[in-house]
Amino acid sequence: MTTARDIMTPDPVCADSDDSVLITAATMREQGVGALPVFRGNQLRGMITDRDIVIGVIGQGDDPSAVTAGDLAQGEAVTIQADDDVDEALTTMTEHGVRRLPVMDDGRLVGVLAQADVARALPDPKVGKLVAALSSTP
Repeated sequence: MTTARDIMTPDPVCADSDDSVLITAATMREQGVGALPVFRGNQLRGMITDRDIVIGVIGQGDDPSAVTAGDLAQGEAVTIQADDDVDEALTTMTEHGVRRLPVMDDGRLVGVLAQADVARALPDPKVGKLVAALSSTP
C-alpha cells in the first residue's frame, strides 16, 4: 500500500495568516512553489495558491501588501493523514476539487501532497482519472 507519506513533499515552508500576500508571493517565488499552507499560530487555516493571489487580489485591483494570506485561506482546511492510502488522498482531492493536500501526522503538518506528486508516483490510469476530475472542477 502506498501512503501519502510515501509520495508527499516533506517539510513544507508555510505562510503565517498575518503575512501580506506580497510577502507570501515572494516566499513562493523563493521556494519555487505555487502554494503554501497557511497557519495562525499552530493551527492550519488552509492553503494559499499563486492563483488565489492573481485572481483574488491582483485581478480585483487590491493592494497585495494590504491583503493577508489569512484573508485568502478561509474555511476549513482539507487535509489527509500521513499514513492514509493514496487512494484516500485521490478521493479527497476529487471530492473537494483541490490539487494539493496538507499531510498531517499527530496534528502536525509533515508535508504536502500535490497533484504532481501523484503524477510521478502512480500508474497512468489513476493519474488520468484525478487530472480529469480536477480539470472539470470550476
